[in-house]
Amino acid sequence: MTTPYDALLLVSFGGPEEPADVLPFLENVTRGRGVARERLAEVAEHYHRFGGRSPINGHNRDLVAAVEKDLAEHGVDVPVYWGNRNWHPYLADTLARMRDDGIGRAAAFVTSAYSSYSGCRQYREDLAAASAAVGPDAPRIDRLRHYFNHPGFVAANVAGAVEALATVPAGSRLVFVTHSIPTAMAETSGPDGGAYEAQHRATAAVVASGVAARTGARPLWDLVYCSRSGTPLVPWLEPDVNDHLETLADREVAGVVLAPIGFVSDHMEVVYDLDTEAAGTARRLGLPLARAATAGTHPAFVAAVRELLLERAAAERGERVARPATGDLPPSHDVCPAGCCRNLRRARPALCGQD
Repeated sequence: MTTPYDALLLVSFGGPEEPADVLPFLENVTRGRGVARERLAEVAEHYHRFGGRSPINGHNRDLVAAVEKDLAEHGVDVPVYWGNRNWHPYLADTLARMRDDGIGRAAAFVTSAYSSYSGCRQYREDLAAASAAVGPDAPRIDRLRHYFNHPGFVAANVAGAVEALATVPAGSRLVFVTHSIPTAMAETSGPDGGAYEAQHRATAAVVASGVAARTGARPLWDLVYCSRSGTPLVPWLEPDVNDHLETLADREVAGVVLAPIGFVSDHMEVVYDLDTEAAGTARRLGLPLARAATAGTHPAFVAAVRELLLERAAAERGERVARPATGDLPPSHDVCPAGCCRNLRRARPALCGQD
């Protein structure tokens, strides 16, 4: 069923596992961006508040285990590997292990659902660099398509929002949250620009509709951003989640559910920016607040990983395939077009695309 693929590779961001890892990890993340040491130290404190450990690697291990179980239950016999961009297990190490295991071609599931330089092309660039480091015998890697509007990803987020709404007063507002990025990056996301915001808004709308179908009440909703970094002179997407909570408190809304649709699992941006910082803002304002679960290992999301793998394998075999998608936007492309999600800093080769 998976021919021509003989493995599935989960590709993620990575995170520190202990206090000594924190600064080296942050240096990896920000290398070449001129981020001041003082800013790195400030962000490092976010991790140290949680024992110097990011939750992301643990969540990735859980996702790998859940995907392996789902594949086995559905008779899909391929190994699942895992590699990170910024911390162990690094992509180059994982590709080398795959080569040694005899893997010739693998499909890559990236734990980033949306189009942008940092959410897509940078992963492809790092895959290209890892492949070059391993050498000519490195396995060929094909990135699976974006899944922001895949029914499995949407269903997992609907379930999280419904559960959270049940814990706050009736009429609470649904506030969808994603990672802020520079507006220049947002404007060049996707093949035609503007995909990052458009995809998030489309996902938010279809999740809100799913909530309405489940609860019988259509919630009002907003899209906001978190985790802005860099110089204040560079414009980033707004409004910030904390500023928006102030606005909603002024409007005397009944309560708020923060739904982090921009994140696949509980990254540090979720547990610090939302569960710590935004939750503190809401307490100060006297605003009832709950946080919806991320997709994590929800069965519908885990099944989506398998479905995306089988869909792409069938397409590579030349078969006609259905690409399920919900909402107003069509399913994403399998292969990124030339110029998609441009690197605005410098040109770097990227796998799984035409440039």
